[in-house]
Amino acid sequence: MDAQQVIDWERQYLLGVYKRPPIVFERGEGVWVYDTEGKKYLDLVAGIAVNALGYGDPEIPRIMAEQASKLIHLSNLYHTAPHVRLARRLVEQSFADKVFFANSGAEANEGAIKFARKYARTHHGEGKTVIVAFDGAFHGRTMGALALTPRPHYQDPFKPLMPDVRILPFNDVAAVQEGVDEQVAAVIVEPVQGEGGIRPADPAFLRALRDRTREVDALLIFDEVQCGLGRTGYLWAHEYYGITPDVLTVAKPLAGGLPMSAILMTQAVADVMEPGDHATTFGGGAVVSAVAEYVVSRLSDPAFLAHVRERGEQLLARLRALDDPRIVEIRGRGLMVGVEFSEDVAPFVARAPEHGLLLINAGPRVIRLVPPLTISEEEVDTAVDRFARLLGS
Repeated sequence: MDAQQVIDWERQYLLGVYKRPPIVFERGEGVWVYDTEGKKYLDLVAGIAVNALGYGDPEIPRIMAEQASKLIHLSNLYHTAPHVRLARRLVEQSFADKVFFANSGAEANEGAIKFARKYARTHHGEGKTVIVAFDGAFHGRTMGALALTPRPHYQDPFKPLMPDVRILPFNDVAAVQEGVDEQVAAVIVEPVQGEGGIRPADPAFLRALRDRTREVDALLIFDEVQCGLGRTGYLWAHEYYGITPDVLTVAKPLAGGLPMSAILMTQAVADVMEPGDHATTFGGGAVVSAVAEYVVSRLSDPAFLAHVRERGEQLLARLRALDDPRIVEIRGRGLMVGVEFSEDVAPFVARAPEHGLLLINAGPRVIRLVPPLTISEEEVDTAVDRFARLLGS
């Protein structure tokens, strides 16, 4: 199939919920992807912060093939070793005591909502059901997670959504004391907002949330679906703050591009869940778990995380040296960077492939830079040089 046939067949056979550029990609290598015409692009999207190890890591297909030759799927009705090894690694490298595996970030957040409601009902009876989220948040597009994602253009066509949701202003310490009351079962927050414009949480804000949730015995849930697993230069984004949650949701890079997510939790949360309370057919499958164990081992390596921090500092410094009056602010942590403009960034994103770049937005006025974490010093410079040419075109 040539590129045009792929595009034509997609229009004919696939549900049209995505706007894709007229390019068909064929392969990737490192931080580069190649289209069917052989043109290469420096990828600053990384599958939406998924491909942390870039493209073509030889261990991932080797591990997939080795495990697939033994067992691909058995369901969670039976014991298998790969997900147990992965769970042990995640527990040993986090605050958590227990892990539940699922398939996507939204699914992990749905599970976290259920765990919080069960915890509140077990310890406090009826009436403690409110879930607090924040403006600018993105927690997913399923019905519960969507209710925690306060964007009218996402929510309005699908209302009514899950009830008992309270939206507070992000990074507003004063709002925490009033908005997190005895009716609240849980607070969910991204330590660094992704879709909301790459907005890091203020340390005082997260500390206020931690203190207040303890006062009212509500669970604190950190959504690190996008910002976790090395993206900020720390294995977990909340490590930067020295504040731990009761529940952590992770997904995007976990299994190297295969669909997988996890809910990490304290023993107190795990204790309220019983057999039959929650389940998934595919979560923690043998192949994805085997790959994820390797990915987590790479992403948790101190030298690897130091590399992410160094390249992130380089990226921020190079971007801040750009002289463009349309740039309002450059912010981020590690290799999760947002460039906010005074105008809509959609035209920049659309023209980026002409300059050999792949870009993505984070809201209407922010370009989000989330390259593979393996990006080199030279490739960071190349990326910013091409970005500068894009802005000048």
